[in-house]
Amino acid sequence: MRAEALKGHLDGLLLAALEDGPRHGYAVKEALREATEGRIDLPTGTVYPALHRLERAGLIAGNWSVVGGRRRRSYELTAAGRTALSRERTGWQEFATAITAALGTRPWPATS
Repeated sequence: MRAEALKGHLDGLLLAALEDGPRHGYAVKEALREATEGRIDLPTGTVYPALHRLERAGLIAGNWSVVGGRRRRSYELTAAGRTALSRERTGWQEFATAITAALGTRPWPATS
């Protein structure tokens, strides 16, 4: 799936990938790939700027650690991030319901 198709949903996807606990950036990318059976495999150039933006917005918090002699930044949801994820899920359900109705197999009303 192309990154352009995910516009407007990327934040919610990244927040959901952090719901189970802290992850470093690459693990967030891999969690999305695994959860979607490879359908969403975002480039790191998309993931890291979005994580930084979510951190600036106060939706996630980042912490540096050293693992195997390498520094890496892990991210976790804040209380505001959990609230935002809940709103994203509600918005997605409403959007998916509307699109499913529009693209469903029922015939469109005839126009005159």
